[in-house]
Amino acid sequence: MSERLPYLLLFYPVLLFSLSCHEAAHGWMANRFGDPTARLLGRVTLNPLPHLDIIGTVILPIFSILTGAPMIGWGKPVPVNPLNLKNPRKGELWVAGFGPISNIILALAFAAAGRLEIYLLDALHLYAMDGFAATLAGGVFSICHMGVRLNLALAIFNLIPVFPLDGGSVLRGILPDGALETYDRFSRQGMFLLLILFMTGLFRFIFIPVQIAANMLLPL
Repeated sequence: MSERLPYLLLFYPVLLFSLSCHEAAHGWMANRFGDPTARLLGRVTLNPLPHLDIIGTVILPIFSILTGAPMIGWGKPVPVNPLNLKNPRKGELWVAGFGPISNIILALAFAAAGRLEIYLLDALHLYAMDGFAATLAGGVFSICHMGVRLNLALAIFNLIPVFPLDGGSVLRGILPDGALETYDRFSRQGMFLLLILFMTGLFRFIFIPVQIAANMLLPL
């Protein structure tokens, strides 16, 4: 386990930052649509402390990193009052969707930073570095690569169209009115469907697009 401590030091801050951006994005968009609840509670911030969930942000992620188990993690859900939204259906769609969108933006930003590092190392002929400089350069690239993979995974996972994931609210926001009653009945089984995906191992197929997109954005 001790050999994974450097991985914890590199990966965990990236996870905290990514989850904070995701939750803050929900709150920011809710405020834009007329619901100040998250803003008034101090949730529209990149400070990770207001977004911490003791299980989803601390215990499970650290356990996953130190043991090499599949990464599981989440932030404290941002409170949204649909009654305050100017256009409830459109508002819920955008509030839910902006969390995954923020992760896609972060993935692109990490990829750009990683490619910039590769360009600078090549342009300045620094590939022969050793010692601390080489360790630092490798650490920066590892952070960028982790940021790409993690944020793509967060975006794709949260866009699975079942409740309580963001994708459930996104799908509800684009369905025709006549389909809402049927969908609302179906959505009650969301946790059961997620459990089936976990138990059967089907989740690994969901993240195939993560591998493909990550390799396109920032190849190793």
